[in-house]
Amino acid sequence: MTLWHIVLAASIICLALKLLGYSVPPSLLEKPVVSRVADLMTVAMLSALIVVQTFGDGQAIVVDARLPALGVAALLLAVRAPFLVVVVAAAAVAALLRLAGMP
Repeated sequence: MTLWHIVLAASIICLALKLLGYSVPPSLLEKPVVSRVADLMTVAMLSALIVVQTFGDGQAIVVDARLPALGVAALLLAVRAPFLVVVVAAAAVAALLRLAGMP
């Protein structure tokens, strides 16, 4: 089995799961517990992605310039700064720290 076979199989499985989702009765999706879990699942997945991208380097956990940049972004989001300002400020912090020699 080649890599392309695996990619095609994964694509077919994803499409099948998506089509299966359309067959779920609306009465099930309108229940409060299901709605709450769906809302929280999105936040949990996004949080996990941010943590992996911030601390992960292959199989290792690293602390580098991304951590202070994430802290600046979180602080700016907490004070309701515009998203573009948050992104530019976090990138500037990471760039300046890397310029100063932090990995």
